[in-house]
Amino acid sequence: MSLLILLFAALLMVGYVLLLFHYRKSWQNIPDFIHRETINKTFISVIVAARNEENNIGQLIAAILKQNYPSHLFELIIVDDHSTDKTVDVIKPFLNNQIQLIPLRLADKATIAYKKAAIDIGIKNSKGDVIITTDADCIMSEKWLSTIAAFYELHHPKMIVMPVVIKNNHSFLGRFQTLDFMSLQGITGAAVHQKIHGMCNGANLAYTRKVFDEVNGFEGIDHIASGDDMLLMHKVSKNYKNEILFLKSKSVIVETQPETSIANFINQRIRWASKADKYEDKSLFPVLLLVYLINLLLVVMFICGMVFNFEFLIFNFDFSFFVLLIIKTISELYFLMPVSRFFGYNKLLWWFPLFQPFHILYTVVAGWMGKFGSYKWKGRSLK
Repeated sequence: MSLLILLFAALLMVGYVLLLFHYRKSWQNIPDFIHRETINKTFISVIVAARNEENNIGQLIAAILKQNYPSHLFELIIVDDHSTDKTVDVIKPFLNNQIQLIPLRLADKATIAYKKAAIDIGIKNSKGDVIITTDADCIMSEKWLSTIAAFYELHHPKMIVMPVVIKNNHSFLGRFQTLDFMSLQGITGAAVHQKIHGMCNGANLAYTRKVFDEVNGFEGIDHIASGDDMLLMHKVSKNYKNEILFLKSKSVIVETQPETSIANFINQRIRWASKADKYEDKSLFPVLLLVYLINLLLVVMFICGMVFNFEFLIFNFDFSFFVLLIIKTISELYFLMPVSRFFGYNKLLWWFPLFQPFHILYTVVAGWMGKFGSYKWKGRSLK
């Protein structure tokens, strides 16, 4: 049994390393989009679902108002999802013909998909040809909209996936989140570019109104609490897989805030993991399973080697654990190098080996709880 575990772990690690090498090459093959001045003609609606964001929403609105895109060609629609703080009070002074505030009223309806409902209402009250979703705690550069519009007008895709980064607040947890999320973004870009499987993030996602209506929006996935981004993407990819593009440009990077506590971070990742078995794009499942099994086996091997001191012939579990851990760390660093340069966080890679134990543990816990547990989001208990 011991030898079988070691052989299984070795085979999984070989597959994992090869996958990371493929992701790195795919990321590097994504062309950097260079935005040249054009005559803009696309009307854009930016949709934001906000719940209890009094500390963030003002900065987002300020960033939107600083866009160098013609003001008559975009609007900002904020849908308030039953906020209990001063979110609405912060928004009200900004309201005009370009900025709308729409209250979400679902108190009498049985639903757990509040964010999907908020985005849906926002889209129904918008007039843009292109819909862009972002989150209330996000910040973007002044070239965000103009670059997206130029990319859309050049390629006319049905959906545009764009990079998101978690801001490094220089705390231990903040650095960890920045690096961990950056790896997910690298995989996202590589996967979308190579049409391997569909990944995206609703904090920086664009799609046409026409395709949203064509797939009937969130219909059929509105019983799932999260997944306003990837579940929608998988609906679109059924007919338009080749028309979903990744926009690789530093001008469109959206910066979001890190979770401030370990409990909130774990809750967030459980929420993300909870939709894993709901994906219609089944090509993603083997990758998720491989990543989970690699981390689970490392935990098992650590326990077997360090706690029970299991051995098999010349093999012992603690030695094998460290060998596999080193291989995992080096291959992940190799993958992250070009990704971190793009996001401007290459100096953070010095912290990466130190974070490995935390990454392994949270992956195992969040993956399990996402399938069998529950989580809280914005004061709501969900499953």
